[in-house]
Order: sequence, then C-alpha cells, then structure tokens
Amino acid sequence: MTTEATLPTTAASPTARQVWTRARGIALALVLLLVGAVAIAVVRSDARHGELDPRSADPYGSRAVAELLADRGVSTRVVTALDEARAAAGPDTTLLVAVPDLLTERQQTGLHSATSGSGGRTVLIAPGGAAVERLAPGVTADPALSVDSTLAPACDLPAARRAGNADTGGIRYSTHLEADACYPSRRLATLLRIPDPSTKASAEAAPGDTVVLGARDILFNNHLDEHGNASLALQLLGSRDHLVWYLPSLSDLPDPDDERGFFDLLPSGWLWGTLQLLIAAALAALWRARRLGPLVPEKLPVAIRASETVEGRARLYRKANARERAATALRSATRTRLAPLVGVPVAQADSPESLLPALSAHLHGAHGDGQTLHTLLFGPPPGDDAALIALADQLDALEREVRRP
Repeated sequence: MTTEATLPTTAASPTARQVWTRARGIALALVLLLVGAVAIAVVRSDARHGELDPRSADPYGSRAVAELLADRGVSTRVVTALDEARAAAGPDTTLLVAVPDLLTERQQTGLHSATSGSGGRTVLIAPGGAAVERLAPGVTADPALSVDSTLAPACDLPAARRAGNADTGGIRYSTHLEADACYPSRRLATLLRIPDPSTKASAEAAPGDTVVLGARDILFNNHLDEHGNASLALQLLGSRDHLVWYLPSLSDLPDPDDERGFFDLLPSGWLWGTLQLLIAAALAALWRARRLGPLVPEKLPVAIRASETVEGRARLYRKANARERAATALRSATRTRLAPLVGVPVAQADSPESLLPALSAHLHGAHGDGQTLHTLLFGPPPGDDAALIALADQLDALEREVRRP
C-alpha cells in the first residue's frame, strides 16, 4: 500500500477559511437580497399606511374627503367591528365598506341582511366576485379589469353627470337588476347604484340603495383633486347626515364555522392549473424518453491520454488547495521510479532506511547528502504553491541525475 492511500481524508478537506472564501459571495448576495426585501417592505408599508382611512393624511388615506364632508355638515365615524357597522345601518346613514373582500362569507351575508331594508345607503369599495355577489345579490364582477382609469359617466345618474369624468376604472360589473350603470368600460359599468326595492322615498329621506364602486382612487388624498373625483365622492357619501366608515380589522374575529381548510385558501383555478401542469409534465417525459432508432453500442474502456489525466487531477488538487496530498503523490511516484534504478526493491521504496543510502552511494554532488535527500523525498509538505512548484522541479532534477549514465 502506498503512502498516498494511507493519508487521512482530511488532507484535501477544505478549511473553515476556504469554505468562507468560497461561500462569501453567495452569503453577501443573500444578505443584500434580504436587506432589499426589508427596505421595499418598509417603503411600501410607509406609503400605504392608513390606506382608505378617513383619519389619515397620507397619500393613500382619505382624510381630505372626511374634511370636505364635515364642511357640508356630514359627520364621519370610523368603526372597525362588524357589529358596530351592522348597528349603524339606518335611513339617515351612509355605510361605507372599505375592503369588503376581507370579510368572510358569513360576515358578508350578515352585513347584507343588516343593510337591506334599512333605508340607508351602502357603498362598497371595489368588492371582488365572491364578495359582491353576497353584499349586492344580482351583481357580478367581471374577471377582466378596466383598461382605462379615467372614464366618462355615460349614464343618467345625477351625481355622475354633475361630476363628469372620474377615476373609477377598476373592477367592472354587470347586473340584471334595475340599476344606474355608470362609467362603462367595454360595455360594463365600473359604478352601479342599485335601489333597494323594499324601501321608498319620503319627504324626509331618499330611498335606500347600494352603490358598488370599482376603484378606490376617488377617495385617496392624492387623487381627490383630479377630474371630477371630489364631486363624485362627496355626492356618493354625502347624501345622508351621517357617514359610517367601516374598516374591517383583526377585531372582527371570524365565526368558528367560517374557519377554512388548506384547500379553501387556494385560488379557485388551482385544480385546473394543476391538471395542466401534470399533462405538460407527461408530454415532456414522453418527449425526452423517445427513441429515434436502435441503441448504438460504445466501445469501452475509452482511452484517455495520460496528459489529460494528469492535468485534470492537478486541477482538482488546486481547486481543493490540497498541496499536502499533491506533494505526497509527487514524492511517492518519484521514490517508486528511483528505487529500481539504485537497486532497491519497489516494496521498500517508501522506507528511508533502504532508499536513502542507496541513493547517496549512486549520486555525487549536492544531491548525495543524506539530509538533503531525506528532506526532498520524505520532508514536510510545502507551505504555498511556489514551494510546491519548487519541490516538483527538484524531484524532476533528482530523477534526471539518477538516470544520467
């Protein structure tokens, strides 16, 4: 067994410093990615703080609307609990639901029951397909959004005609009910006013109705002064003396019966999408596994030039920074070739007591010194790459001198 085979496997194992040197680029990239994600989250969080909140003066808040309504004698009260919103429904109240999609199915149904027949106005801000069907039965949301943000009224609703163009472009709705369909985009309305048939107009109050608005833009502080946004917002929210602004929050604990499982949280089209992926994977497998002809036998073993093997092994040693193992391999190979030349059996080539005296007797000059030969053939590993190259040159010179006639 040669000396190389008996060396511990840790000779070529990377040190902690080498591992850090190789991995620091990836670690730095991950740190930068994490810092960037946190920065983006913080920026977006600051920009959207108090979104649709009538108490917030941020760009996406709605304090400007509340202030203008207050100047016209309309009081604004913010509620964050569903029970408060249901209790506030009445003929002299406009109930604005800021984010209807946050409510559960049972909460949406309960809120509709409380507002239906109350004689007041309910304003739903950009409800999605499932939410609008429960909060405003008979109304359907189209999956395709409006292409344009600013749209023309194109209806007979007085509030829309007075406001003119407004930023209502967003979710588009259709209905079979008798309703005012305004601000159409590709023949579907982005604002609907559906009268409540169970209520009637009186001398004191207008009949109850539900307003479905496809976009939030007309309520934002930074969009209120554009087009007819302010006029439309004030007319929709100022028809009653009191405005209750419902912001769904964590205080609305869902009913235990509304707890949804994992599959309920997945998008509605996940099953169809998964089926498409499975079909695509099967087709890809059939494509990659096709056979275009008979198998072609390959002659083995394949001959590889010795220089390629040496070069490949050297690159592996260099990549692993294994100078000790490379030096051991060079010395072992040199001793194995020198032993027969000086009359020593190959089995004793790794024994200094057998090889060094024979070499000293065979050589003349500097290499004939026993201490020098021992350091060259059995010495410690080189400390750096330059020392390893010098060792290889010295071993090559020693072998040439021994072979010299």
